[in-house]
Amino acid sequence: MNKYETFENESDQESPPVTAEAEHLDASLNKSLKPANGSSVPITKSKTVGQSRFVENPVENIGDSTAIAISDPAELEEIATDVGFIQFQLRQIVEHLIFRVFSLLLILADISVLIAALAMSNKTNVQEKAFEVTALCFVCYFLLEVSIRIAAKGVRQFFNEWFNVVDLVVIIVSFIVTVIYTSVDLGLGYAKLVVAGRLIRIVTFVRLYTERKHLVKGARQMVSQNKRRYQKDGFDLDLTYVTERVIAMSFPSRGKMSLYRNPIQEVARFLDFKHKDHYKVYNLCSEKTYDDTYFHGRVERFIIDDHNVPSVTDMIRFVKNVREWFDQDKSNVIAVHCKGGKGRTGTMICIWLVEAGLFGSAEASLDYFGNRRTDLSKSSKFQGVETPSQNRYVGYFQEIKEKFGGVPPEEIPLRLRQIKITALAGIGKGNGSDLTCEVYNGRSKVFECDFGINKNCQAEYKSEADVLEVTVLNCPILHGDVKLRFQCSSRGVPKGYENCPFYFWFHTSFIENNRFYVQRDYLDNPHKPKTWKVFREKFSIELFFSPPDDKQDIPLN
Repeated sequence: MNKYETFENESDQESPPVTAEAEHLDASLNKSLKPANGSSVPITKSKTVGQSRFVENPVENIGDSTAIAISDPAELEEIATDVGFIQFQLRQIVEHLIFRVFSLLLILADISVLIAALAMSNKTNVQEKAFEVTALCFVCYFLLEVSIRIAAKGVRQFFNEWFNVVDLVVIIVSFIVTVIYTSVDLGLGYAKLVVAGRLIRIVTFVRLYTERKHLVKGARQMVSQNKRRYQKDGFDLDLTYVTERVIAMSFPSRGKMSLYRNPIQEVARFLDFKHKDHYKVYNLCSEKTYDDTYFHGRVERFIIDDHNVPSVTDMIRFVKNVREWFDQDKSNVIAVHCKGGKGRTGTMICIWLVEAGLFGSAEASLDYFGNRRTDLSKSSKFQGVETPSQNRYVGYFQEIKEKFGGVPPEEIPLRLRQIKITALAGIGKGNGSDLTCEVYNGRSKVFECDFGINKNCQAEYKSEADVLEVTVLNCPILHGDVKLRFQCSSRGVPKGYENCPFYFWFHTSFIENNRFYVQRDYLDNPHKPKTWKVFREKFSIELFFSPPDDKQDIPLN
């Protein structure tokens, strides 16, 4: 059985030494890799490809590892100090979306009170005092909030952003005017001065615009979760230096999407500022694109569906393209993105790390990418390559490199004969009669069978063994990249990626002995612990194939 089918009993292998070419491509093994809080991050190595995706805090599960470190252009050195760490923690609070929404609501409330005070005539002294005390409470909060922001960002960084300066000026003016009119009894003879003072505070409306800037920043950080961000040189982007020459980032966006993802103008400005004329962008999204003139036409596109895998052909084409680009100039870098800059992006970057010789195994590259993309100072949530099929394809590439010399393996045609599903009890009707299976060759749907009505199949559920055995009829010959996607008509069966309960990818060239066995933890969607109340530990799928000219069914044992 191929080791990328179940990954059972896979022994640790020593990683080969970093090649001279890898040193040329990523000459960066010189200092400790650190998260945003400055603590050292060891690199996890798992016994199975991508095992760390099941670990809540991968850095706590350290075995013998292939160590790699980079000189991180995004690393904030001042965070390593106590003062810097306090600033970092304060910044996490004041830039959080909930905090910004709360501040916006207070700004709206302050403006509402101000308008009411101006609109009401013939107010009593008590009412007048109530308005001023309320305004004073608001402006005291705003003064405290802006003071914390100055402490969190540092004076230089705070005043580098114009909207912060406007914010500060408006708050100070409002504070002075409010304190004067609250503490000094001007009497009825000075009513016009009171009105004038309140009109001065109308500048508070300007804060609605400046607060929008803070809300957008909070939204972007919330969407990026605990992915490592680049927050230096006046930038705040969901962007990570995986190595000094390889960048992972989320989708460069325009319009409404730019409110919570990387604005394409800022990404272009960053790349031109840091790597002018020496960068190439790789867009892995099948679902969207953009005007590549933002990046001076240096954009390569690889079509990969969300939560799915690249074709084996595209994997090899990708590493060839990257190698050619890197060979042109030692200053050249690549910026790789999908939508969130995690799954598809991580898959392709890990393939390159293996190709470049920075890691000798797929699992080491997967663990490294996950640790590099994850900001542990915010959360221990794993931000690496998660879906088992994507992990499997990184493993395929390792095998292509080691066994086939980097040349695409010959696509072996196979005919799907039988499907065996174990531990179905408790999943929908519990006997498979509510399941259908769709077969995709590449990105094209080529076959479908319905287990309940025996459409293109003959299904038999054996309750004693809790096994569904399905003989597949009329399935066309499959070759290359293949996906099986299962649907369930019963309620209560959790659906995840691909809007289905479970699916998985494989490549026919890596099928051994006409059999492919996948355990629960290596099926896409059931690999997530939150689904395990439905998908028990013994849940698995086994496929049986035959050569295309074999007309006989293969008996299930």
